[in-house]
Amino acid sequence: MPTTFSVNDMTIHRIVEQEYGFTPLFEFLPTLTKEQFEENRSWMEEGAYDAKTGNCVLCFQSYVVKTPHHNILVDACIGNDKTFPLRPSWNAKKDGNWMAALKAAGLGVDDIDFVMCTHLHGDHVGWNTRLENGRWVPTFPKARYLFSKKEYTYWSEVHQKTPLDNISESVLPVIEANRAELVTSDHELNDHIRLTPTPATRPIISRSAPGGAPTRLCSPAI
Repeated sequence: MPTTFSVNDMTIHRIVEQEYGFTPLFEFLPTLTKEQFEENRSWMEEGAYDAKTGNCVLCFQSYVVKTPHHNILVDACIGNDKTFPLRPSWNAKKDGNWMAALKAAGLGVDDIDFVMCTHLHGDHVGWNTRLENGRWVPTFPKARYLFSKKEYTYWSEVHQKTPLDNISESVLPVIEANRAELVTSDHELNDHIRLTPTPATRPIISRSAPGGAPTRLCSPAI
């Protein structure tokens, strides 16, 4: 699958952190029958199914949307040194995959103008921050981070009762550094990028609108 797409005067880069057989296929798709699977097995083995493990292949990635005015990071993936006790391949990991992919797109952390968080689950906010001298600091020092005000309020209340690692490690340090903007679910960043609320499993999705027919970057929904 290509890692770069062009849409009118925008360029969209996939920043892949991990792609592997993540979870058992028939648990991930419980209504899938063996007959249906066998009918589709040939194309699934090209990248959607790991025959060695029987797992469904998932890709954990960010997107960078380059407009004539800004570089916008859509979601910040898993991150390094983050706490994921139920995900061994994510927990406290230390690798250069994500940063190498960002560099391959011709970008560094100083080049990101905005970070748009479609939602605040741990595998979507990980690179919001990085560990520096024992402290979590914003990874992108010049960027403004856009959080849904409605979702931030919800998770803040949950966090006060039951502390959440993704909030303490990847969200609150951005708030404390005054790099965050709490926005509504129909926020318009500029003439290219806006948010659109959807009745899906996530409170918002990201949508890029380059004047003509819109190009949508959708938060995961099944």
